[in-house]
Amino acid sequence: MSNQYKLKKVAYSVGLGLLVSTGTAFAQESQVMEEVVATGSRLQGTASAVIEERKNQAFVADILGSEQISRTGDSDAASALRRVTGLTLVDGKFIYVRGLGQRYSSARLNGASIPSPDLTRNVIPLDIFPANVIESLSVQKAYSPNMPAAFGGGNVDIRTKAIPTQFVSGIQIGIEGNSNNSDGYTYSRDDSGIPQALTDAIPYYRGDFGLANIIAKDNLVSGDTTAAAQANVINKTLAKSVPRNLTLKDESLDPNYSAQAFIGNSFDEEYLGGQIGFLASLAYDNKWTYSDRSSAVTSATPTSDCSSELATAEDVQNSCFDTFAESQMTTQEERLNGLFSVGYKLNNHSVSYTKIYIEDNEDESEISISQNPSQNITIAADNEADRTHSFNYEERTLDVDQFRGQHTFLDYMGVGVDWQYTESSAETNNPLNVAYEFTDTYDDGAYTGSFIDGAQGRANYQFVDMEDNMKSWGGNVTLPLTFQNLEVELKGGWDFVDRARLYTTSSFFLDNSNSSIVVNDNESDILSITNYLTDEFIDTNMLINFNEPIAPEADDYLAAQKIDAGYAAFDVFYKGIWRISGGLRYESFKQVSLSSSSLIFTKEDSDNYYSEEDILNGTVNDDDFYPALSLTYVGGDDYQLRFGYGETVVRPDLREVVPVGYNDPLTDIRTTGSTTLSSTTLKNYDLRYELYFDDGDNLAISGFYKDIANPIETVLNVGDSSYTASFTNGETAEVYGVEAEWLYDLSWAADGFFTSGNITLSDSEVKIDAASAGNLTNTSKRMTGHSQYVVNMQLSYDSANGNHSGSLVYNVFGERILASGINGREDSFEQPFHSLDATYSYYPDFNTTVKLTVKNLMGEDQEVTQSGLSVRTRSIGTTVKLSYKYDF
Repeated sequence: MSNQYKLKKVAYSVGLGLLVSTGTAFAQESQVMEEVVATGSRLQGTASAVIEERKNQAFVADILGSEQISRTGDSDAASALRRVTGLTLVDGKFIYVRGLGQRYSSARLNGASIPSPDLTRNVIPLDIFPANVIESLSVQKAYSPNMPAAFGGGNVDIRTKAIPTQFVSGIQIGIEGNSNNSDGYTYSRDDSGIPQALTDAIPYYRGDFGLANIIAKDNLVSGDTTAAAQANVINKTLAKSVPRNLTLKDESLDPNYSAQAFIGNSFDEEYLGGQIGFLASLAYDNKWTYSDRSSAVTSATPTSDCSSELATAEDVQNSCFDTFAESQMTTQEERLNGLFSVGYKLNNHSVSYTKIYIEDNEDESEISISQNPSQNITIAADNEADRTHSFNYEERTLDVDQFRGQHTFLDYMGVGVDWQYTESSAETNNPLNVAYEFTDTYDDGAYTGSFIDGAQGRANYQFVDMEDNMKSWGGNVTLPLTFQNLEVELKGGWDFVDRARLYTTSSFFLDNSNSSIVVNDNESDILSITNYLTDEFIDTNMLINFNEPIAPEADDYLAAQKIDAGYAAFDVFYKGIWRISGGLRYESFKQVSLSSSSLIFTKEDSDNYYSEEDILNGTVNDDDFYPALSLTYVGGDDYQLRFGYGETVVRPDLREVVPVGYNDPLTDIRTTGSTTLSSTTLKNYDLRYELYFDDGDNLAISGFYKDIANPIETVLNVGDSSYTASFTNGETAEVYGVEAEWLYDLSWAADGFFTSGNITLSDSEVKIDAASAGNLTNTSKRMTGHSQYVVNMQLSYDSANGNHSGSLVYNVFGERILASGINGREDSFEQPFHSLDATYSYYPDFNTTVKLTVKNLMGEDQEVTQSGLSVRTRSIGTTVKLSYKYDF
């Protein structure tokens, strides 16, 4: 690589990195000793700085800078993190580290714990953090005592953009299209939430069809009309209050678009001689996605050889599945995010305040046709198929207020202090979640109509609210000492977390108690079939059922969590060659999760829900010490050899220890918590060799082993046509493997080209006691979610004149267990997804960037197989995005 090219690249990086890099002194200048070496004067966001930071970490960590995220065209933290060695992305939200499921990874924001807005998981869905607020992502894979003890595969620290030291501002707009989005299904949403009339009625009519309770609770007596007739009128009035005017339209979807703006500056303050700075950014994006999907439940007793190469698709569907469904889903995602930071710096002291607000809304509509296979592949037995039209609108918000400070006391032996105090809240609600159920009829394969009957609820409504509040505060005190041949850093700190969550749901269904009623007989009107719930139809045919459980059954829960932790650590350099770091963390963990009703009205209800036994069953108490040790041999500037050991814990999620059911979005399986779960403990071993070259090339090879006791695994049960799931503790588990990652300059072959990438090869095994395994087919198997290989490769180009750059990025993971097989069925495996993406950036001048990003160039689709059969598929499509950015 020529010196001229290097100078131009540095100059270009300086200009491009103004927003993300200047002013790092505000956030990081007074960090602890090892971080000062890594970040004190560096240009954050450049590849060389990322390598230097990783090199100077006491414990094994991978760093992903904002420039790397921009180069790959990733739009959020989750999609960016799949480029990190050993990490895979699940459902576009959750990170699996070294083959361990999302429960074994954790995330922090600038070192602080924050709550999750996800309704079904305790971990944070990382797709809610947009790339425009991220300065870097740090993934620490080896446990250190200043980290939370809840550490399995790794911890992700999301570092937000720092305050600049001079004026910066800019705008960016983008437009995107998806090959799947030529057509989709849209509707006019009613997102007013649960009607107040229904909320008020729950205490009186829950657990009953309504009429008997109405008569009893309202003291109805026969008069001009019978009491039953009066109750009927009240019930139907309530039935009419639910959202009903939901009609699908088949139309071309709008293109996806996004916009963002930022501004920041710093000013000298004359009174004390310090500096005040600020940074503000605002972004909005709107995204439509259409996908074709299929799902099936395999038969435990197939009537033909399903694995035979001679079996036709018709034979397989008719003989190998208990149920088979095809659906079309249209999703609209709207995201609004804002960041505001203000800070003050005086000599070796700085304080800052950061406000982050993220609003992430998702609207889904789906048409699904489900069949019980017969001799005709296109329709179900008796010329009938089940049709479902569903609508689901979910609002998620994350609101964070964070105060941070860094102080260095040069007159007191150079003692350094950093601290943070963070208050955050995550709220999620479902103002609209309804599924309409019908039976379609056919004659010789031709559609003849749709009807409803009184066998079950034909319009099912659910309204969900979840609020999760958290306070996190902590700090570190560092004392650097120098002796002959020794550089020593002593460190201690504290970490406290208080958390409370309330989850409530109310469900109802409209039911036809009469004989079957035809609601449609024209195939051209099938999209508007949900319009049958008119006032007249309800008056004639329908009643509303209050599906609120009565104690001791429950569908809601409340939970509280408290963590008090402190640690002591050391970091010692001997002759600049040997480095030994380690320490001990004490952590007191208390958690209580209790199932409940959304409304408790009597002391008897309260006693049923909150008995002493229930409180004890929902309580997790862990008070323990967690040691960590890292030994590094520094072979000058050329190489390092590291060894790490740590003991950690993984605790059950808030809702996993209460007997409350929910639908898992990853598996579409109804899942219920278990009061018998206990915490998982891990012993973690790491070995890593790092080789560095003068031109920035580097190579790292790692080995790891994890010895796991009481691993938490999902246990399945099966009915005639559907699965249900719960959780249990396995006996033991282990994960082991090797990783390799590299950055290599290719200018010897072609100017401006370089390659980077990583490969992980690993294996795992979990053993579950037969008495706890339910109906599992395999009580000894790979861990759920574990991939035996992960590959990331990147070929990049930077032109010598700084006007062009581009990258071709490839990612694939090995097949992983999505759900364990039961009753003789084999485990179901999510198949490898070969992701090939390309980005090209053009810089016509110092201020302007034009970027073209193409995702999923190979047009891959997602697939899950079981016993060689495809049981779930989802089309993804290829996306093309064009964006324009201007820095003023």
